[in-house]
Amino acid sequence: MTSEPGRPGRTDRKRYVLFDVDGTLIDAVSNQRRVWASWAERYGLDGDEVYRVALRTRPMETFAQVAAGHDPRECLAVLHELEDDDVRSGVYTAFDGASELLHGLPSGAWALVTSNYEHRVRGRFLRTGLPVPDVIVDAAAVDEGKPSPVPYVRAAAELGAEPGDCLVIEDAPSGVRSGLSAGMTVWGVNAATAVEGAHRHFTELREAVPHILAFVSGPSAGGVE
Repeated sequence: MTSEPGRPGRTDRKRYVLFDVDGTLIDAVSNQRRVWASWAERYGLDGDEVYRVALRTRPMETFAQVAAGHDPRECLAVLHELEDDDVRSGVYTAFDGASELLHGLPSGAWALVTSNYEHRVRGRFLRTGLPVPDVIVDAAAVDEGKPSPVPYVRAAAELGAEPGDCLVIEDAPSGVRSGLSAGMTVWGVNAATAVEGAHRHFTELREAVPHILAFVSGPSAGGVE
């Protein structure tokens, strides 16, 4: 029997990788800022202030804080309209190493777990030339989003994987907490400093690529540091 580093006594079983999308595989910061600026302009609000709130809250919570006098359903409809338009016309960039990484993973061994919607993810991946996996868990697929463990648990179930055999790749604290709560190994990428709780940290996705591929290939090369 072969043990996984950090998980003594585990047998050598197939491993899986679950990716966040925005900020992890796709650099969408400028797009998100532009969308929120356009949304704020519609309501006569300060774009920078709205974006600061949006970074730390979900849309409905953002509306409650910055546009309490407006119908939140209308606010959400406007936001969705702007986001869909940005997918069609905005400029998107995949982080360095993303294409090599995703093309190097075995089919059925990875999934996307996003707080966005699947049609937008597919649009962005088409624009950037990234392959799309069989499993995408989006905002519409679960009742609870990150930092709840539900999205990552759902992805593992759809892959037929045990949580302990899954590696989560994230860039944000809420995503890291989600993966940890799901009982998975979590590595952080694309941040200057490590997110609290992450088992490993890489300042850029590119640095993590060989380690992620090694994790999938077998216990001898991956695991928790």
